[in-house]
Order: sequence, then structure tokens, then C-alpha cells
Amino acid sequence: MDFVSVLSIFMLACCVGYYVVWSVTPALHTPLMSVTNAISSVIIVGALIASAAEGSTTSKWLGLAAVVLASVNIFGGFAVTERMLAMYKKKDRPAAK
Repeated sequence: MDFVSVLSIFMLACCVGYYVVWSVTPALHTPLMSVTNAISSVIIVGALIASAAEGSTTSKWLGLAAVVLASVNIFGGFAVTERMLAMYKKKDRPAAK
């Protein structure tokens, strides 16, 4: 495939992903984030395999970059999920005198 074809597929995937994520109702946002974290964990496994490849320095650096970016995505997803779940917790009210 030439560069233009790959770039157009990437741009189309970005547009579809944008519209899919923004059309999710707030009630489904937390499960969606959990699925995204699971997908990122699979990406880390692939990145570790790529970084362990023998002979190619480029694949090692790209694998390292993929591990770092997927790790940021996973930890950010957990932080957002924790904040979303905290919104649904009951807040303690001080006792009336």
C-alpha cells in the first residue's frame, strides 16, 4: 500500500472513532473505558514482543514508544474511570443538630 492509502485509512479510523466515542451515553462511559484499558493491555503485549525482536534497532525503539504510550493510556483510563465512579457515590452529609 502506498502512503496516501494508509493515511486515508488512518484519517477515516480517526473520524469513526471520534463519532463512536462522543455518541456514547454517560451511563455506558465507564464500561467503555474498561474495555479500552483491556485493549491497551493487549497493545502492551504486542509492543513488548516488538521491542524484544532481535537485530532491528528501529523496532526496539518503536516498541518502547508503544509501551510508554499504551501505559499512559491505561493509567489515564483508570484515573478517569475512578473519577466517573466517584460521581455515583453517595456523599456523607453532616448530621443535623
